[in-house]
Amino acid sequence: MAQPEAETPRLHEKPNHHEKPTTAPASLITHQDPAMSASSSSPTLAPSSYKNAPTRSVSVQGVNFAYRQLGSDDGVPLILLNHLSAVLDNWDPRVVDGLAARRRVITYDNRGVGASGGSTPDTIEAMARDTVLFIRALGFDQVDLLGLSMGGFIAQVVAAEEPDLVRKVILAGTGPAGGPGIDKVTSVTVQDMLKATLRRKDPKHYLFFTQTEGGQRAASEFLARLKERTDDRDKAISVPSFRAQLKAIKRWGRSAPQDLSRIQQPVLVANGESDRMVPSVNTIDLAARLPRGELEPLYPDAGHGGIFQHHEKFVPRALAFLEP
Repeated sequence: MAQPEAETPRLHEKPNHHEKPTTAPASLITHQDPAMSASSSSPTLAPSSYKNAPTRSVSVQGVNFAYRQLGSDDGVPLILLNHLSAVLDNWDPRVVDGLAARRRVITYDNRGVGASGGSTPDTIEAMARDTVLFIRALGFDQVDLLGLSMGGFIAQVVAAEEPDLVRKVILAGTGPAGGPGIDKVTSVTVQDMLKATLRRKDPKHYLFFTQTEGGQRAASEFLARLKERTDDRDKAISVPSFRAQLKAIKRWGRSAPQDLSRIQQPVLVANGESDRMVPSVNTIDLAARLPRGELEPLYPDAGHGGIFQHHEKFVPRALAFLEP
């Protein structure tokens, strides 16, 4: 199983210098081998949609981190922190495009994931340190965060440890350390992956959506949207990285409850009403325990992928929350 880098800096530590982003290593996906598209120093037109946003990289203490940027070049950037096993191509383009209509949006692969180099850490805290280093490497002094599932665990740590760096936070399909059911993510994931394999379906049909007619229709529509990008697709997560993430999630789920009063930033909390991976009770608990937490009414007939299924509701609510 992958282990964290030998010398991980403290969360608040900044890199000694900002390096200009360089061309990322070649990206792979099953049966394909497209090259990553562009260096961030290359003159390119602003992409009009996430499906054609170039994949770039930035050196984070000698390790290349892959990322994509969309939207305006000014204002506080919105950093999107992804879920278990996800790479750049797992973000719903309707969510990214909708947010980027009014915000600068940046998605990225954490250490060892997708096209990013290095070995994937097996603790949420180490992933949070890498997130801070990535943000600093891009030269940002203040950002907003949108953390989905495991990305929400990371966002909580970053917000607590870096109050000057983080302005506002959106937490979706996630929960606090020690939250009920979070330590069962591994068993739920493995069971649903096996079920999906037997039925020749994508596991997200079971992990992210309800089994109702409406939920399964939303799953099919979401999975179709993920295929809109046909060129320069990201490399799928490796088995060692997937195992490291599962280990990190289990540790988070078995941790002692944390003092959420340390997170003083405004936080919007959202989820579907029937989340199987991170039970929806965690969403309600987060909103209640965060000093400036706001609960978005749980989306009906929706599960872990609630913000994707109900993107037409979520995006306007998120943009309104992120207004200065």
